[in-house]
Amino acid sequence: MKLREFFLKNPETAIAFSGGADSAYLLYAAMRWGKRVKAYYVKSQFQPEFELQDALELAKDLGVDMEVIRVDVLADPVIASNPIDRCYYCKKMIFNEIKKAATADGFSLLLDGTNASDDAGDRPGMKALTELEVRSPLRECALTKSEIRERSKEAGLFTWEKPAYACLATRIPAGTEITEEKLQITEQGERFLAGLGFTDFRIRMMGNGARLQVPGAQFAMVLAHRKEITAELKKYYGAVLLDLEERG
Repeated sequence: MKLREFFLKNPETAIAFSGGADSAYLLYAAMRWGKRVKAYYVKSQFQPEFELQDALELAKDLGVDMEVIRVDVLADPVIASNPIDRCYYCKKMIFNEIKKAATADGFSLLLDGTNASDDAGDRPGMKALTELEVRSPLRECALTKSEIRERSKEAGLFTWEKPAYACLATRIPAGTEITEEKLQITEQGERFLAGLGFTDFRIRMMGNGARLQVPGAQFAMVLAHRKEITAELKKYYGAVLLDLEERG
């Protein structure tokens, strides 16, 4: 099935919108070929502020009605305990909230931006989507990540080259309790590195230390900014480490 055909068959859709490349293209396609569309963005402790701002900007560019839903994911002790399948419980919680809002707005079909490149075996959150009957048109239409980026570029979406960004909770090792303080420290540290020009990187907690993961091409940047990075991150971490296995 082609994406155009999907929306011609399903002209009224609610879209779980993250502000990333996949859901951005899905929203663009829904606006192009659908008839009634609304986007729902969930703001929890796991999403950094820049993701919300990107989502707001794109929704404005596309002329889409977007609702921001505030969810306290850490109110669930299972999620806060950070089990290996935390993503399942988190997805279940936030998509339940989106589904409630979408149903109240008269939508019977909720979509998300999972694509054909996503490995279901490595994503426990996809089980929650199946249980909640959330459909993934990009995956159903066999669109891969690279194809979505190419089409997004052709459509003029600024997200076409936006790096994939996993939620802040992924920076904390499974089995280690997630707290608001840990999430805030991570967001502040990554905002600082982004301000220095780093892209597609991660700051992962490792005991009381910070483990930096950057693309190989940015190793020289780390050394060039070593003193600045160390001074900033030592405000929050006991040690600052560079992972020599390049990211990506």
